Amino acid sequence: MYVVIIYDVKIDRIDAVRHILKKYLTWVQNSAFEGELTVGKLEELRILVSHVIEKEQDSIIVYTVNNPTWLEKAVWGREKGTTDNVL
Repeated sequence: MYVVIIYDVKIDRIDAVRHILKKYLTWVQNSAFEGELTVGKLEELRILVSHVIEKEQDSIIVYTVNNPTWLEKAVWGREKGTTDNVL
């Protein structure tokens, strides 16, 4: 499945969250990652991130789409991260 993750975490946890997400997805914006993941890898990622964030203070939003052909992406301005498999 194709996954887009955006996050808003306290500054002292940003690097830890970003480090975990970089292992699984492509970093496309300061607080946004995207890419293909299996259900198992997404669950693995969720568990790792849940050990770092404070649920009362931090926010992680996960968008998933099973058929990436339904997803359209437009970049206005400079593209920071590239994903080869984005339509």
